[in-house]
Amino acid sequence: MTPPEVIAPPRSTSARGWATRRTPVWVLVAIVVIVSLTVVLSLVHKPSNAERASDFRGYLGDVNAGITSCAGGLRDAVTALGKVEAGDTAEYSSAQGILAYNAQNCSPANNEPLQDFTNYQVAESLASFKLDAADNDVVTWAFDGQAAMNDMLAVLEAKTAAAKASANATLAVAMGKLNAERARIYSFWDKAQKSTGNGSPFPNLSS
Repeated sequence: MTPPEVIAPPRSTSARGWATRRTPVWVLVAIVVIVSLTVVLSLVHKPSNAERASDFRGYLGDVNAGITSCAGGLRDAVTALGKVEAGDTAEYSSAQGILAYNAQNCSPANNEPLQDFTNYQVAESLASFKLDAADNDVVTWAFDGQAAMNDMLAVLEAKTAAAKASANATLAVAMGKLNAERARIYSFWDKAQKSTGNGSPFPNLSS
């Protein structure tokens, strides 16, 4: 007998999948060239002085938005304490409230604009001025402003002459620290201002 003819099953093409077109070499070369040019242009581009001046103006505005309520609160606290120390006892309760509230307002945890500022990124055009270091000092200044207002509260609430003298001595050290920090911050800003020619006023960190 003649054995039955065996018919082979059709060859599966599922393992190989659909045929794919290779990306032409010239396309790959073009992509590499474009990416390279983009990198080179970004490296060689130097911002104009007008760009830096504009960026510095915007920077000062952003700093002011972050620190203004804390800085203004510190000045109000100094004024309130001064009134009581000058003999205006009717202002005692008001001064207590101002000192307690404004001290908390110098903490990023209680002040959203200040909290946002802790993550601030300085524009690349201003990188040479090390303004990120100034920003760190601004946040430190805020924390030290909070400590100073707590010291003012201790002066206000001191019950004896000895306690008041001790509290005033502590406060003097705290205020001296704030003044030194402000001078350091302003030195960064002054350098940037002179270089860019932008005359925008600095955020007021006086007390």
